Amino acid sequence: MRVLALLDGTTVDPETPLVRVDDLGLLRGDGVFETVLVVDGRPRELGPHLDRLARSAAMLELPEPDRSGWERCVDAVINNWTGDRQMALKLVLTRGAEYGDGTPTAFAMGLPIGEKVLRQREQGISAVTLERGIDPGLAERAPWLLLGSKSLSYAVNMAALRHAAKLGADEVIFTASDGTVLEGPTSTVILVRGRTLITPPANIGILPGTTQAALFRAAERSGWSIKVEPVRTSDLTDNDGVFLVSSVRAITRVNSLDGQQLGDFSALHAELTALYESEY
Repeated sequence: MRVLALLDGTTVDPETPLVRVDDLGLLRGDGVFETVLVVDGRPRELGPHLDRLARSAAMLELPEPDRSGWERCVDAVINNWTGDRQMALKLVLTRGAEYGDGTPTAFAMGLPIGEKVLRQREQGISAVTLERGIDPGLAERAPWLLLGSKSLSYAVNMAALRHAAKLGADEVIFTASDGTVLEGPTSTVILVRGRTLITPPANIGILPGTTQAALFRAAERSGWSIKVEPVRTSDLTDNDGVFLVSSVRAITRVNSLDGQQLGDFSALHAELTALYESEY
């Protein structure tokens, strides 16, 4: 089950060719995207996702996204979805065809959520730490590296996940050259200490997390403390819980890190999941 829609609100057969072979998103990864979780026909954090799409587009000097067009596009996908109650909704914007008229390529596609993702939500994951090859000040010194944007250039992230699989792990937690914790290839890192949630700051060159922000809002309302501060690699094994959060996989606990078994975070996972779900 897939649904494909354009910014004018029309739907297109997902088997119909849509992207030209000279599209710069295909040839060079020159574009941006977002992935939105839709549950029972309601997109979660759509506003923050569209805001982040616009920020990423600005970083790549792409035309400003047509917000009303994207909203029409999202509605078209959701209104034509007949699959499971949960759906992954991808929003894609590229610079368009290299030899075209300068018109960007833009579309949204609804996709089913795989069994592997659903299983990891429930059972947790194993992870390894891998150095990302950057230091915390690089994002400000070298904005052309697009650190903190959600661009289509995900080859390094996917290579990291394949490397993790070779090591027998499900996921990766990236670290900077000085041992600072960054993020996962497709997720945000959250630590728990007592009744405090901690996540690394976005200004070190990581993507601000929409799911992390939703969880922090709910937790703060329920009396938790929240902190956005640097996290060291040593902190990943000195805490009361480690979680990777993202739109589609939601709140996922890390059961083991670099081959070392961590604590049983199942009760805490259930509590944090309930907090996150209370937002909706």
